[in-house]
Amino acid sequence: MTDPVRLPDPAPAVAQLPRGSGVIVRHTDPRARAHLARALAPLCRRRRVLLLIAGDPRLAAELRADGVHFPESQGAEARVWRRRRPRWLVTTAAHGGQALQKAARAGAHAALLSPVFATASHPGARALGTVRFARLVHCSPLPVYALGGITAQSARRLKTSGAAGIAGISGLTTG
Repeated sequence: MTDPVRLPDPAPAVAQLPRGSGVIVRHTDPRARAHLARALAPLCRRRRVLLLIAGDPRLAAELRADGVHFPESQGAEARVWRRRRPRWLVTTAAHGGQALQKAARAGAHAALLSPVFATASHPGARALGTVRFARLVHCSPLPVYALGGITAQSARRLKTSGAAGIAGISGLTTG
């Protein structure tokens, strides 16, 4: 996931991602999001890395992105955009069990559940921890990706959680 403060230039990190990974451009400033997404789109295509645009389906369509990611508060949009763009991957953010159920009812393909661990993105937010995260994953009707405080070390603690994968900002980059 992109972040204007913690990962101002995500291109080097994207260049290291394995084929089939994904990038969610989640800059909240519309101008910055569009500028970054336009810069990353060719790199993602070359690397065969999926490109999702957070909260901006029109920009995703313009760039022929692979899909969209919605914040939890806009999760209901998943249904609309799955219908309009059936080939898109549509994901939502979730912060608990009810949000996972809502995302599933709205037709999201997957959810990013956070924060699993303490994170710089949301200082002071109560982390789910590995046990609660695993419980929520097992009760979820859709694939769940772990987000929040994810590093190479913390990811190992999620091996048996049932998570579909992991997501992060700066904790997975090298250098």
